[in-house]
Amino acid sequence: MSGAAPPVDALSRLHPPSLAAGVIVMLVATLYPPLMTDAAGRVDHGLAAALFAAMSAGMVRGVGFVPERALLRWLFSGWCCLAALGLAAWIKFVQ
Repeated sequence: MSGAAPPVDALSRLHPPSLAAGVIVMLVATLYPPLMTDAAGRVDHGLAAALFAAMSAGMVRGVGFVPERALLRWLFSGWCCLAALGLAAWIKFVQ
């Protein structure tokens, strides 16, 4: 097994900001669903998708999982979480 990666301390792979973002989005979406509605009271699917993308990326990266494939590594990165939160803020407050 010469190609095996050396063991990494599990705590060192945690990413607290991403995990916090994922948990906060999860709690807010669960406790206050009207946040994801538009002015007419209908569900804003774009906002919900952006928030849940941020939640997914934050949770995956936050617990320390880093995929091997480049596309998945980017989709589940802290930067993608931040971009999805920015998109959600833009949809909610600018649009």
